[in-house]
Amino acid sequence: MRVKICGITRAEDLAAACAAGADALGFVFYARSPRHLEIAQAAALLAQLPPFVQSVGLFVDAEPGFVEAVLKAVPLDLLQFHGSEAPAQCRIYRRPYLKAVRMREGTDLVKYCAEFDDARALLLDAYVPGVPGGTGERFDWGLIPAGLPKPLVLSGGLSPDNVTQAVQAVRPWAVDVSSGVEAAPGIKDAARMAAFIERAKTVKSF
Repeated sequence: MRVKICGITRAEDLAAACAAGADALGFVFYARSPRHLEIAQAAALLAQLPPFVQSVGLFVDAEPGFVEAVLKAVPLDLLQFHGSEAPAQCRIYRRPYLKAVRMREGTDLVKYCAEFDDARALLLDAYVPGVPGGTGERFDWGLIPAGLPKPLVLSGGLSPDNVTQAVQAVRPWAVDVSSGVEAAPGIKDAARMAAFIERAKTVKSF
C-alpha cells in the first residue's frame, strides 16, 4: 500500500512524514486552503525532500500561467487536479497527473476513467458543496464499483482509526490523508502520521 501525506507546510512535518515511510507528499497551491503554499515556500520545502519520495502539486481550477510558474520553480513529480478541470486542461503541462473525483450518489467512475484515460489514477474524495476537497469528510465507499480499469487513490476522511477498514473495503492502489493526521489545519502530528502509515502498509487487503 502506498501512502500520500497531503498538505505539507513545514520542514519538520516533511521530515517526520518521510521518516515514517510516506511514499508521496502533497503541496497545495490553492489560496483558499489553510495548507496553501507560496511558490517560494514550496521550493524551499522540496529542496529538503529525500530521494524516492514523490512530490505532488495540488491545483484547483488554476490558470495555466500560474501552474507554469509553479513548475518553473518547483520540481514537482506529479500534478493533482482537484477542481472541474477538463481532460485537455490536465494534459497541457505534459506531466503525469491525478484527477480528483468528488464522490456522491450517481457519480459515474467508469465515465471518468474513459475521459481521463491518461491520468495515472483517479483520486476519490468526498463531495461537500462549495468545497473542492480537504474537508475531512468520508464518503460511502460502497459507491465505488469493482473492476475499474484505472488505479484508485482513496481520500476523504481517512485517519489512523479507519485506514485499516478503508484498505480492506476498497483495496485502493494508495491512500491519501491530510486533516486526519493533523494537530491543527496545516500542522501535522508526527505520531498520527506514523500510525497512519504503519497501519496502511501492514493491513492485508487481499
